[in-house]
Amino acid sequence: MKSEKTDINNNPETGRKPLLLIGIGNDSRADDGLGWVFLDRIKERFPAGKMPLHSGAGQVEFDIEYRYQLQVEDAALICRYRNVVFIDATEEVHDEGFAIRECESSGTYHFSSHIQGPESILYLSDVLFGQTPETHIVSISGYEWELGVEMCKRAEENLDKAFNAFFNRQLKPERNVNQLN
Repeated sequence: MKSEKTDINNNPETGRKPLLLIGIGNDSRADDGLGWVFLDRIKERFPAGKMPLHSGAGQVEFDIEYRYQLQVEDAALICRYRNVVFIDATEEVHDEGFAIRECESSGTYHFSSHIQGPESILYLSDVLFGQTPETHIVSISGYEWELGVEMCKRAEENLDKAFNAFFNRQLKPERNVNQLN
């Protein structure tokens, strides 16, 4: 039997880990790789695999997953975490070049594996496993989607802004990482 840590990195009552970051995209399609590059930067900045989740909170362990697209099976993955952040490129033009928002359950899912969004995965996590982690979406505006590993300058600027805002902003300041879900 696997023993669980009793610190903030594993909740002894739920067994759920504190944080999962999922980058969605394809780094061989120019700006579609924004989510993956975001994760690469996190790994560079926090090589020990721990980072602050909220202002004033201690460091928490995090896991990283790279996805070309979300699949129904990702519901089984996210249900094991208290906090999940999806990072993805978008064709939507945000005023700041990015948006960080809370993810709400869609109340439904799609039968096609090519159109599952974070909202559907959150819904499935609740329906199938009875778990609804605190979930956020970081959407980064992209402009070029053709094959090619180089992202455009505007997308890189948006990535920089999103990355900095992610660490300068408290996603849920009233919530303490030590609290149970």
